[in-house]
Amino acid sequence: MKPLFAFLLIGMSAAAGAAPRLDGVLTDHGVIQRGQPVDLSGDAAPGETVMVMLAGHSVTTRADRNGRFAAQLPALSGGGPYDLTIAARSGAAVVRDLLVGDVFLCSGQSNMEMTVSSAQDMIADAHAPADDRLRLLTVAKVSSATPLARFADQPRWAAATPESVPGFSAACYYMVQALRRTADVPIGAIHSSWGGSRISAWMSDAALRRAGMADAADLLALYARDPAAANAHAMAAWEAWWREGSGDAAGHEPWQPEARLDWRPVPSMTNFEHWGVPALAEYNGMLWYSRNIDVSAEQARGPATLTLGAIDDADRTWVNGKGVGGSSLASQMRVYALPAGTLTAGRNVITVNDDDVYALGGMTGPTEAMRITFADGSSIPLGSGWRYAIAKRLDGAAPRVPWDDINGAGTLYNAMIAPLGKTHVTGIAWYQGESDTGIPGYDRRLAALFADWRMRLGSPQAAWGVVQLSSYGAVPSAPSESGWGEVRNAQRLVAERDGRAGIAVSHDIGDPLDIHPGEKHAVGQRLARVMRAIVYRDSIGASGPAIAAARASGTGVALRFTGVTGVLHARGAAQAIGFELCGAGPGTCRFAAGTVGNDGVMLSGDGKPVTRVRYAWGDSAITNLTDDAGLPVGAFEIPVS
Repeated sequence: MKPLFAFLLIGMSAAAGAAPRLDGVLTDHGVIQRGQPVDLSGDAAPGETVMVMLAGHSVTTRADRNGRFAAQLPALSGGGPYDLTIAARSGAAVVRDLLVGDVFLCSGQSNMEMTVSSAQDMIADAHAPADDRLRLLTVAKVSSATPLARFADQPRWAAATPESVPGFSAACYYMVQALRRTADVPIGAIHSSWGGSRISAWMSDAALRRAGMADAADLLALYARDPAAANAHAMAAWEAWWREGSGDAAGHEPWQPEARLDWRPVPSMTNFEHWGVPALAEYNGMLWYSRNIDVSAEQARGPATLTLGAIDDADRTWVNGKGVGGSSLASQMRVYALPAGTLTAGRNVITVNDDDVYALGGMTGPTEAMRITFADGSSIPLGSGWRYAIAKRLDGAAPRVPWDDINGAGTLYNAMIAPLGKTHVTGIAWYQGESDTGIPGYDRRLAALFADWRMRLGSPQAAWGVVQLSSYGAVPSAPSESGWGEVRNAQRLVAERDGRAGIAVSHDIGDPLDIHPGEKHAVGQRLARVMRAIVYRDSIGASGPAIAAARASGTGVALRFTGVTGVLHARGAAQAIGFELCGAGPGTCRFAAGTVGNDGVMLSGDGKPVTRVRYAWGDSAITNLTDDAGLPVGAFEIPVS
């Protein structure tokens, strides 16, 4: 026994304090990244000496006056299991059954969150036998306005078994499961995602500023200091957005008490698609709700609390034309404080803007919870008596407050990524972008995310595997602009420029009617291919066939592709489809058939100017170009030289 360790153990029995506690996700059954230093941090008694021991290595450090300590052990080769011991006078803690191998982080929105049990599971891989050298960990969904040092709910590792696999991310599991078959090393998969989230919610303050989102970062910082001031600022920004887009003059907006809209009675406090109103049966957009209440002079004198229940998806709420709050989390109960002076004796008007961006929408109660409660203890129920009006259609997405859970700026990074600390990883799988369609600048945000997460995880060489958005929405009968196409192309360009990133194409396995296609096995296999090419240096193309060049050739355009296994094929047809020849401006694109040869495609010209070529551009574009490995060509836009 080493002298210092023996000294620490002798003193433990008399110590009254708690044992040291680690940050991050290094818990029983965890996986430590091989070949990189083991960075640890945590809490201990202020000023006490802490010894850390792992796999025959030990290091001593001292907690600062706030009780924080940090230590670093040397890099280890793959192997295990090992026990990690953290010892101090206040006590000792042992983390058991640790493996050393490769760690992968999987993140994004609902298509990454979809579990194995929810995906197509009639495949052998969904019911694979237990693999003790494959360990899984899921981070609980939580948000924060400021970066957290540790997780609010400590996540736990588990070996991949028939019991642990069904509830784990399908795309992530199938990726690491495939890697276990080719990499003779333990693998750990950390899953941290949240359905519906924008990329901005996953970005740190520094990344937001690097991506041109300093205003959002500043407002989130203000919210952490003064929520009321930040809410007032956000409401003013939303109202300015509405006035600019609608042309409504100040004082004549729909949230004013005397607004003259086509008001109709609300049939029930349920999703408006279920009201039996034909115009709302498949409606996605904004709806105005309004309700009058009569308030006594005594009730109006003090503050009050407004409880509206859940609103799907996002709301902005006013009382007597004064903004009182808003949220964009569909499942969240809306509870808004009304400062003294908000209400007046007599008639008062509550106005709610519901912004339904996907699937079902509306104010959904429960009705028994909907009420306004006054300082004197009295209350008025609000579960009935509402009216509604369909809102004007405005261009672009409505502003979201940066402290929103999933549409915010930094909120998910702060609570679901920052606590990882320097949990070194070898690769990161990213499946997100659906919530960013129509929002310019995705390429800047994604590139900033790449750089920031690598730095903060202490993994500057980590590979990124990005799932290019799947097909969803209308199948185009003519070329048109597409927010999904823009995001797909941004994903491609960022990965191409990065040097240690690859694309997992998925538009060929999507579903025009379902934003959550169940075929996640192929997605995981394609992500594994990216990691095999970049991390394990297998002699395969990371992304399958990828556009390399487009040059004018006679009256047409010749395209050349890299990463082709064997040769290209027009699957199921004599010609390749899904290509568009385009001029410089919007509305100039037209479909073009392609003749396939080896690693290239020749597009026939039509006599009109061509400055760029697009492929698989529509929300649910129909395409058929693959290679001998069955890998599809991903969506792209490229200038013609």
